[in-house]
Amino acid sequence: MKNYSFYKAASALCYLIFIAFILSSSPALANKPLRPLLSERQQNQISGTITDGKAPLPGVTIAIKNRINYAVLSDFDGKYTLLAKANDTLVVSYIGYKTAIIPINYRKNIHIQLQEDITSLQEVRINAGYYSVNEKERTGSIVRITAKDIEKQPVNNPLAAMQGRMAGVNIVQNTGLPGGGFSIQIRGINSIRSEGNEPLYIVDGVPFASQSLADPTIAASAITGLANPLNNLNPADIESIEVLKDADATAIYGSRGANGVVLITTKKGRSGETRFSLDAFSSMGKISRSLDLMNTKQYLKMRAEAFANDGITSYPANAYDINGTWDPNRDVDWTKLLLGGTALVNNIQLAVSGGKDNTQYLVSGTYRRETTVFPGDSHYDKGAVHSSLNHSSSDQRFRIQFSTNYTSDSNSLPGRDLTYRVYSLAPNAPELYNDQGKLNWEGGTFNNPLAVLEGQYHTANTNLLANSLLSYQLVPGLQLKTSMGYNETTLSQTITSPLSIYNPFDTSTHQASLYIANGKGTSWILEPQMNYTKKFHRLDLDLLLGSTFQNQETTRLAQMGSGFTSDALINNMKAASTIAMINHEVVEFRYNAAFSRLNLKWDEKYILNLTGRRDGSSRFGDGNRFANFGAIGAAWIFSKESFFQNRQSLLSFGKIRSSYGISGSDQIGDYQYLDTYQVSPYLYNTVSGLAPSRLYNPDFGWETNKKLELGLELGFLQDQFFLSAAWFKNRSSNQLIGVPLPATTGFPSIQSNFDATVENTGLEVELRSAHLKKKNFSWTTSLNLTVPKNRLVAFPNLEASTYANSLVLGKSLSIRKVFHYTGIDPQTGAYTFKDYNDDGQITFEADRQLIADTSPKFYGGMGNQISFGNWNFDSHFQFVKQLGRNYLYTASLAGTFVNQAKEMLSHFPQDGSTAIAQQYSTGENSTLVEAYYNFRDSNAAFSDASFIRLKSVSLSYKIPNWSKKGSATVYVQGQNLLTFTHFRGPDPENQSFSSLPPLRQFSVGFQLGF
Repeated sequence: MKNYSFYKAASALCYLIFIAFILSSSPALANKPLRPLLSERQQNQISGTITDGKAPLPGVTIAIKNRINYAVLSDFDGKYTLLAKANDTLVVSYIGYKTAIIPINYRKNIHIQLQEDITSLQEVRINAGYYSVNEKERTGSIVRITAKDIEKQPVNNPLAAMQGRMAGVNIVQNTGLPGGGFSIQIRGINSIRSEGNEPLYIVDGVPFASQSLADPTIAASAITGLANPLNNLNPADIESIEVLKDADATAIYGSRGANGVVLITTKKGRSGETRFSLDAFSSMGKISRSLDLMNTKQYLKMRAEAFANDGITSYPANAYDINGTWDPNRDVDWTKLLLGGTALVNNIQLAVSGGKDNTQYLVSGTYRRETTVFPGDSHYDKGAVHSSLNHSSSDQRFRIQFSTNYTSDSNSLPGRDLTYRVYSLAPNAPELYNDQGKLNWEGGTFNNPLAVLEGQYHTANTNLLANSLLSYQLVPGLQLKTSMGYNETTLSQTITSPLSIYNPFDTSTHQASLYIANGKGTSWILEPQMNYTKKFHRLDLDLLLGSTFQNQETTRLAQMGSGFTSDALINNMKAASTIAMINHEVVEFRYNAAFSRLNLKWDEKYILNLTGRRDGSSRFGDGNRFANFGAIGAAWIFSKESFFQNRQSLLSFGKIRSSYGISGSDQIGDYQYLDTYQVSPYLYNTVSGLAPSRLYNPDFGWETNKKLELGLELGFLQDQFFLSAAWFKNRSSNQLIGVPLPATTGFPSIQSNFDATVENTGLEVELRSAHLKKKNFSWTTSLNLTVPKNRLVAFPNLEASTYANSLVLGKSLSIRKVFHYTGIDPQTGAYTFKDYNDDGQITFEADRQLIADTSPKFYGGMGNQISFGNWNFDSHFQFVKQLGRNYLYTASLAGTFVNQAKEMLSHFPQDGSTAIAQQYSTGENSTLVEAYYNFRDSNAAFSDASFIRLKSVSLSYKIPNWSKKGSATVYVQGQNLLTFTHFRGPDPENQSFSSLPPLRQFSVGFQLGF
C-alpha cells in the first residue's frame, strides 16, 4: 500500500511519541517535572481502608479530582495508598455504591465507608476501545458483562457466558462437545456472504483473529467442524467484555467494526500485600433432551407394514432386523446407552497478585479437563497462564502496562459424532461387543456404531497474546501513548480412519487413511496515540488522535495419506502408499489507518462525539485501497435541566442519545482482486501444471454499512428502576459477492461489488431494577429484549442470478424457499403439495414458493440476583422466538431400515390424511419416495423452535470468620438446567440432529483467598 501523505503524517506522529518515550526514560526527567510545575508536585502519601460498613471492599477505584489518568484500586483487604496534595479531593467509586467525594484536608489516614446505591451504575467506566467513558455520558450503544457474571458459569468459551445477557447480541452454541464452535450475530446479518458477518475481537488492545486456522476440507469431516478460536481464551482471566454496536461506538474501528466489536479486557493486578487465590470446581454433564424413538415392538410393526404396502411377502436377506437374523425381542434404548454417559469437568486456577503504589502485578495459572458423554476415554485438556504488570513513575507522568496470555489445549475426540447414528439404529440391533470383548459385527449384518471410536480426531492449539501500553503526560491534559501487541496461534489436526472402523465382512475395497493439517497465524499491531483533555469553564474537551499499523501472516498445510499396510502404522505418513497434498498456502495481510475522536461536553448535559477513521487494506487494488469512515453521536441528559429538578423524586435520570455513521468491511479473504493461479491436480506427461483460479478485478472496493440509532435512557426512584431503549437501522450495501459468469469463461463467478442492499432494523430494551435494598438483603433484576428484522432491500436482476433460489426481495437472508405441504392423498397415501402453476406436477423451480424464515423474531434474557447475609443466589433465563428445522428434515423414509421418532406412528391410513407420516414404504414405491424428498423440503419440516432456557443458576456461601486475612466461599452452579419448548427435536437452539446438543451441567466448587 502506498500513500505518501498518509505515511508522512503517521511517521511524524510515531516519531513524536518515540521522542517522548526516550525523554520519559531519562532518570533526570522521569523524576523531575518541568520547572513551572515544581510548586504543584509537593505530595504526601495518603492511606486508609474502604468498607461497606460490614466488610472491606476490594477493587474500589480511588482517584484525585481533576487529575487525569491517575487512580488506584483498593486491595483484597480494602486498603489503599496514593500520592496527593493536602488540598486535593478524593473521588471514590465502586459499582453498586454511591460515589464518595472526600476532601483530604491535610489528613494522611482516611477511612471511608461507602453506601450502597444502584445509582452508581451510571458512574461505571465503560471500555470503548481507544478510550473509556462514564455509563451515563456515553453517546454510543455499548453492552457489558463483568467477571462477576462470567465466574458464575462453568464455561470454556467466553461467548457461552454472553448468551442471553446482551441486547442486540445473538449467540448460538453449535455443539455440546468440548472445544466446539459458536456463532454470533451483532444486530443481524449484514453481508450476503456467510463468512462476512464476523465481528471484530479485541483482547487487551490486540486484534484476535475470528477465522479458524483449521483446513476447511479436513474440518468438514471433523467432529467439531471449524472450532471457534475464542476457545483459546480462558474465561477465568477476563475482567470484562464490552460489545460495541452502533456507529458512534464502532466507527473509530473503521472497516473492522462493521459487524460490531467485542472488547475483552483481562484482569490486572491491584496494590497491597501479596495475595493468593485458589478457585476449583468440578462439573458433571448430561444430555438434557433427545429424540423420543420407537421401541422394538413399534419399529417392527412399522417395518412389517412397509413391506406389506410394497407388496413384498418374503423378507429380503438383508432385512436383518425383521427376517429373524436379529432377536425380535431385544429392545435397546440406544440414546441412553451411547449418549447417556456423564461428561466430567475439572477446573483449577491459582493466582497471586499484589504490589505497591507505583507497581502492581498479577500472575495466574489455570488447568481444565473435560470428557464427553460418549463411550471411551476421549477428553479435552486446556492450560492457561496469564500475567499482568502495571508500573508508573513516582510523579505519575509515565505509565506502562504489560500483559500476556498463553493458552494451550489438546482435544482428543472420537472420529465422528455418534448422535446421528444413535437416532438411526434399529432398537433390536445386536450387542456392541462379542464374548471376547471385541467389536461385534454380528456376522457382517451389523455396522457397529462404536467402530468410529477406532478412528481418532485430535487437535492441538497454542495461543500467545502479548500487549504493552506506554503513556507519558507531557503537560497537564496532554498525553502520548503507544499500544503494541503480538499474537501467535498454532493449530494441528490429525484425523485417522483405520481399517478397523470398517465392517470386516464387507467385500468393498477400503483403505486406511490419515489426514494431517497444520496452521500458524502471527500478527503484530502498533498504535501510537495522542490524547488531549481540557476544561474551559462549562465546556469539557477530549481529543484523541492515533494511527494503526497491523501485519498478519497465515500459513496452512494439509495432507492426506492412504493405503497403509497396517493400522499400527497409520500415524506415520511415510507408511502411506499414496500421499496427496490437499492445501498449502501462505497468506499475508497488511492494514493501516489513522483515526480521531473529538468529544465535547457542555455543562455536563449536552454531549457531542465525533469519530473518524481512514482505513487502508491490502485486500483491494491500488485504486480502492483506502476509504474513509466516520460517525457522529450526541446525547442530552435532560434530567439535569432546571425544569426537571423538582420532579426527580420520580425521574432521577433521563437521557436522549442518537448516532449516525458509516463503517465498512473487507472480509473477503486475501488476494481476491488478483488473477491468481493454483497447482493443477492433473498431470501432463507426469508434470504438474498451473490452472487459473481467480480473475483480475482491481475495481471492487469496500462494503459500506450505514448505521442510525435513537436511544432513550430513564432512571426512576433514584435509579432503582433503570430503563434503556434503542431503535436502530443499519443498511449494508456495495456487497462483495461473486457475480455469476457464463460457463464459457471457465469461471463460475468473479468477485465484485454488487448493488445489493441488506437492511437490519430493530428495537432493544434493557431494564434493571432493585426491588429491595436493605442492610443484609438485596434483590435486583435485569431484563433485555431484542426485536430484530432483517430484509433484502435491493438486488438488481435477482431472478436471473444464481441467488434466485435462496433470496427474495423484502425477506430476510435466513429464508428458504419450500414446498407448501397440503396433506396426504387418500388415493396414493403420499404427501401432497400445492401446485402453484397448475401444471399437474410438483417441480423444484415452479412450486417452491412458500417462504420459511428462520431468523429470530425476538430474543433476550432475564436475570435475578439475590443477596442475603453471606448467601448469594443468581439465576438467568434465555429466551428466543423463532422458526426452525425439525426432525422431519433429516428423518429417513418411514418404513426403511432406520428407526423413527415416535411421532411417526401417526401414519396413513391408520390416522387418515391428517397423519404425520405418509404410507410406510421400504423404498420400493417411487411415488412415496418422491413425495418423501419433497416433504423434507417443505414447510412441514419447519416448526416452532422457540424456547425458554434456564441458562445458569449459582448459589454461593461466604464462610464467616474463616481467617483474619483470608476468605472462603463455596458454591454450586448449574448450566442449561431446564428448557421449555415445543420444538420437534432434541435441541431448539442449534436444531441439529447430527451433533450433540448443549449439555446440562452441575458444578460444585470453592474459592479461597489468603
